[in-house]
Amino acid sequence: MRDEYLRILQTPAVARVQRAAYGRAGSVSGASSLPRALGVEERAYIEARDSFYMASLSESGWPYLQHRGGPAGFLKVIDERRLAFLDQEGNRQLISAGNVATDDRVSLFLMDYRARERLKLLCRARCVELADEPEVASLFSDAERLRARRLFVLEVVGFDWNCPKFITQRFTRAEVEEALGALRSRIEELETELEGRGE
Repeated sequence: MRDEYLRILQTPAVARVQRAAYGRAGSVSGASSLPRALGVEERAYIEARDSFYMASLSESGWPYLQHRGGPAGFLKVIDERRLAFLDQEGNRQLISAGNVATDDRVSLFLMDYRARERLKLLCRARCVELADEPEVASLFSDAERLRARRLFVLEVVGFDWNCPKFITQRFTRAEVEEALGALRSRIEELETELEGRGE
């Protein structure tokens, strides 16, 4: 799937720009020797995310980028080639749902700022009513399904990992609190020790 990701995106226009910039164009040759499905590493990474970005194309040709978030694991791995997430009620614009109704191609960015990792996915998306995909809908809890009417089902066409070079490391509040917990405990120990010496 990694080769497929680059094969899809390595268009003649991209090759022309690469030749102008570097004197040669990148290429993806022959059949891929890499797995044709999401591996254990990709699946674990996807299931650990609490947000991602999804780009879709409008009928007018303009790209639309949307942030999706939820508890870790809200983006479900159905199998080695399919993902799903609930379309939670929001601002009622339904732009992504409308876009995939006319062009099912989407691109996902999944970020881990702490580890400075990024997984990119090319998918074909369907937005359906929960009742239309009962087996997939059953992957979500009753509480999760109560807040959603629709479901996105994504067929992964290709993926690629990015290098961490320009990813700024960031931490969530929970990660900072966890790191500070040990420091706070040590400060308390030292304060107690100092109080004991003062007597």
